[in-house]
Amino acid sequence: MDVQTLVTIIIPTYNRESKLPDAIESAINQSYKNVQIIVIDDGSVDKTAELVKNYPQVEYHYKKNGGQASARNTGLSHARGSIISSLDSDDVWYPDFLKDCVEKLEKDELDFVFANWDQDSKAGKSWDFLNNDPFLTPYFSKEKEGWIDLNYQEVRDLFVKSCPSPSSSVVIRKSSIISGWDEDMNIGDDWCMYLELILSRECRAAFTLNKLWHKRIDEINVYDGRKWSEVLEFLYIADVKTKIIKFQKLLRPKEKKILEERYMGGLVEFAKHNLIRELNIKYSFLLLVRSFSINVSFTLREIPRVFIKGLQRKVSAQQNT
Repeated sequence: MDVQTLVTIIIPTYNRESKLPDAIESAINQSYKNVQIIVIDDGSVDKTAELVKNYPQVEYHYKKNGGQASARNTGLSHARGSIISSLDSDDVWYPDFLKDCVEKLEKDELDFVFANWDQDSKAGKSWDFLNNDPFLTPYFSKEKEGWIDLNYQEVRDLFVKSCPSPSSSVVIRKSSIISGWDEDMNIGDDWCMYLELILSRECRAAFTLNKLWHKRIDEINVYDGRKWSEVLEFLYIADVKTKIIKFQKLLRPKEKKILEERYMGGLVEFAKHNLIRELNIKYSFLLLVRSFSINVSFTLREIPRVFIKGLQRKVSAQQNT
């Protein structure tokens, strides 16, 4: 690439002074050099502001705490680049992340690309995430020169069913972003942003199984740091319901059914949690009523499936101890 397109790197952060320097330095040390690096401080009360002063090449903007989507959107409002990438402040890019992603994006005139990563696990071993993603497996045979291209129907099918691309993994054209990260989402603000693009117009994307960054995990991660019950409540119930309402005119009947079944599955799973773990019979019953109100037959099938699956997990855990 003779003339490098300007890429804006948005780093949203909240009380991450211990990890933020690694993220900033991984952005600075990219082999792709034409970048604008913006740190959006989402109301931190630690020493984030003082820390960023050590990096004169980094723009710093402070805002009142409003969540990760709000911080990313603030960064987008300051972006001068025609290509955008959001790096979570607890993650680290490897040196060629931007070079490899931008080259693919520009060469094939794609809307966005995403890259595989090494992910920490609570067990201490690094997890090769995309190679173990069942929603991506059907596309692996299409790999060519390290990348797997997805046509519009494939992109649409994939992202209605799952979100294999957390924010730190994505490089996207600014012109492809419609209204930014969704601030009504509890967890999946990035997923909602991709869906808005994908459902609104034909777009093309690609991904690589090459691991180009590292995802670190701790107790305050928006997704990975939460208890499973919170993920159910916020991502699989509240966020899915919001997406169904937001995209109701754009979803095809089969796509709406997929989201509704995910929503009902979340309700049944959360009902089981409240019945067994919290001993809250009344709330468990109300959750099931919400699921029955959408589809009685699906809910009746889902209840034994969820309980059997939970029992199998418990037996497996006991066998491994």
